[in-house]
Amino acid sequence: MFFSAFPLSHGINELDWRHFQVWSLVRRFDEPQKYKPFVRRCVMREGGLEVGSVREIEVTSGLPATTSIEQLERLDDNEHILGIRKLGGNHRLKNYASVVTLHHDGIDGRPGTAVVESFVVDVPDGNTDDETRCFVEHLIKSNLRSLTNISERLAHQQQHQSQ
Repeated sequence: MFFSAFPLSHGINELDWRHFQVWSLVRRFDEPQKYKPFVRRCVMREGGLEVGSVREIEVTSGLPATTSIEQLERLDDNEHILGIRKLGGNHRLKNYASVVTLHHDGIDGRPGTAVVESFVVDVPDGNTDDETRCFVEHLIKSNLRSLTNISERLAHQQQHQSQ
């Protein structure tokens, strides 16, 4: 059976919040449910926050999946890079891998962070390249919107606490 892989696609979202604070949410391989709305629960199977660690995610209802087993492939706290590969589970995203990077570029002259998520995945039988790409990009955009909302709420709370 032949599967084609996408070239890397990007979901980009700019966050008006300090870089290190955004990274503190994104880097938590053991707690993706903090900002990923389609994750109901996460259980660590092996390790914690080191490369090679494995987690099992329970997915919320309404998606064509119930679980995902994922491995942490890269965690670079200096360059702010997180790499994850799906190893198995009950889902259709075979050979899925993603890399999330944070870029401290500033937004409108204020401190800010651009979050970029790139992915590669095989196209499942019965789906087209476009269908698969659109589905994955929808998930990524939902995660980034949620990350934006949570980051802004936390930044707002922090501002009020410091006053």
